[in-house]
Amino acid sequence: MRSSRSLFQTAALSTLFAAASFAASAANAADKITIMVGGYEKQIYLPAKLAESLGYFKDEGLDVELLNEAAGVDAENQLLAGAVQGVVGFYDHCVDLQAKGKFVESIVQFSQAPGEVEMVSSKHPDIKSPADFKGKTLGVTGLGSSTNFLTLFMASKAGLKPGDVVTVPVGAGGTFIAAMQQDQIQAGMTTEPTISRLVKTGEASVLVDMRTVESTRKALGGTYPAASLYMEASWVDAHKDEAQKLASAFVKTLRFINTHSAAEIADKMPKDFYVGDKDGYIKALNDGKGMFTTDGVMPEDGPKTVLAVLSEFSKNVKGKQIDLSKTYTTEFVKNVR
Repeated sequence: MRSSRSLFQTAALSTLFAAASFAASAANAADKITIMVGGYEKQIYLPAKLAESLGYFKDEGLDVELLNEAAGVDAENQLLAGAVQGVVGFYDHCVDLQAKGKFVESIVQFSQAPGEVEMVSSKHPDIKSPADFKGKTLGVTGLGSSTNFLTLFMASKAGLKPGDVVTVPVGAGGTFIAAMQQDQIQAGMTTEPTISRLVKTGEASVLVDMRTVESTRKALGGTYPAASLYMEASWVDAHKDEAQKLASAFVKTLRFINTHSAAEIADKMPKDFYVGDKDGYIKALNDGKGMFTTDGVMPEDGPKTVLAVLSEFSKNVKGKQIDLSKTYTTEFVKNVR
């Protein structure tokens, strides 16, 4: 009898341990934070992959999975669908979404300039300013993306009307270059390292440069906070501890960028990001890394510029009451020591 009881107790204990182990695994799985990046090979979103490479997520006790998505607007849709907890994308989506009744906020501001450039195909030397976009087909990463926002703004500012230009989604990197080579687009907006690749081959030249704060102010009329980590406000409110740890990991990454050379940073990135030209990648990063903030804090004049840009052409935003204070928070980045 004792033997039977002992066997029964052993089996019961085994079951309990198995259940506890399963519960622990389930809890760990639930703790995973998935972040969609709008093209993590783009230098504008470099802090995402760099934080992973430096081990800063693990240092904070976080289990973070980075997913790649070519266009920021698609990453935004994944967030709203609940498929991911965060997006590394442009802050302007936070403003645009509030106009649609959705509340998302930037919790770490990576950059204070878009890092984008409007490139013109060498086949079309007649395009000398955005006013010459009329009747042309312009490449953007995706419809509803930040490159689309900025392209439509430049066209509107140049006096063009809706319908005067056509924007088509061509992604970045190889797909963008192919679209320009095949004359599917006559001009288009893209980032590094695609910019340097096109300039090097002579297939395109720079028309509007937004890789620095100074050139961005000239093009857009003010500081334009761009790359950021944004999340749904409701998720942040319910997960303040995780939000703080994410902010800590990314602010430490921004400090690393600010205190290390472009070559040192490039050494931490996956080799395929160089697209066969590490020297070119380093030069582009050296020229553009000044776009990144040093502390993750939203530039004070930035949100107003973004609202002004979107209000210029967007029917969604124009005339809407937007509470900019609900599109970003500095609560977490200011706690990082």
